[in-house]
Formats: sequence, structure tokens, C-alpha cells
Amino acid sequence: MDIHAFREKFAHHTPTLQGIRNEFAVLVPLVELPDGLHLLYEVRSSQLRHHAAEVCFPGGRMESGETPEQCALRETCEELSIDQSLIEIIGRLDFLYLRSESLMHPVLARIDAAALEQIKRNEAEVADTFLVPLTYLQDNPPQVYQYDLKPMVAEDFPYELVQAPPAYQWTAGRMEVPVYTGLPYPLWGLTARITHWLIQNMKD
Repeated sequence: MDIHAFREKFAHHTPTLQGIRNEFAVLVPLVELPDGLHLLYEVRSSQLRHHAAEVCFPGGRMESGETPEQCALRETCEELSIDQSLIEIIGRLDFLYLRSESLMHPVLARIDAAALEQIKRNEAEVADTFLVPLTYLQDNPPQVYQYDLKPMVAEDFPYELVQAPPAYQWTAGRMEVPVYTGLPYPLWGLTARITHWLIQNMKD
């Protein structure tokens, strides 16, 4: 192994999360109506194994070789039957780290209002859709709750080997959980985090 091998390996390397298991992408769909901009949300089917009946944006797991934009468009078409010609990609928002050692890539887009009449839900995945005016989200910010992420260290951790005391103070974490109220369905958790980030950044 020489310096040439390192140059070959990392000259065009795209950094990502070390040890990443999966990557996901969601479309954050803006719809322009006569009364202003709205965000389009889905309600997941109650039959799904994970996050059943929760509010989300269209999206899913990225396939090998896919970009976040390609994944978000594919999943939106699969879930809502919206033609890609009616979707304009605006850009990527900040990505999120998931505790399952995965990344979530939100992709902001504009969906033509005409697409609303063409929506045909994949009922195996989507129970309902609804729109929320951006003005409502701006005027009614979420209540943000927090919970601690506490280290659970194995009893056989080799403290002597790493020359650390058995009472070593491991760093704990903290997670924020925004909760919006007054909507047709509960909007909280990851989707609320993306929503809140978007609204907050548009104020800057």
C-alpha cells in the first residue's frame, strides 16, 4: 500500500456517513394554489410494518446507484401515481441521521396543482393525503419536546485495555421531537423535523 493507492481511492470519493447501512429519500412537495403555497403530506397505511398510520412525505429506501432526487421521484410516482413531468425539483434540504445508522435525504420540489386531480393512492402504502398551507405552519410553530439518548455500554467493555476507569462518563445524546397541532392528522417526529427546518430556514 503506497500513497498512489490512497490518491486513487480518495481523489473522487464522495463523503458519507461512516458505517452507513441504508439511505432514504423523501420528496418535500410544495403545491401552489390560489391562496398560496401548501405542503402535501401522506398518511401511511395502517397495514405497514413500520410507522403505520403516521404522517410522512412520499419516499423510501434508495436503490443502488440512485441519487436522492431519483429515489424521491420514483417513490412519489409509485405511491401517488404523479407523473414526473408535473414535478420540478428545487433542491436538496439538509440530510438527517437516523438512529438505525442510516441517512434521510429530503428533496424539495414543486408539484403542479393539476397533479392533485391525478393522484391515485397506492392503497397498500398510502391511506390518505392532505395539504397544509405554509402560512398555517408559519403562524403555528410546533411544540418541541426532547428525550435523552442514554449510552447502554456492555458489561464486558474492556476499560482496562483502553485505560479508562469503570466509571467512565460516556456522552449522552438528546433528540428533539416537534409536534404540530390543529391539522387533519398528527404531524410529529421526523416529518415534523423536516417541516420545521424548512419553515425556519425560509425565515432567515
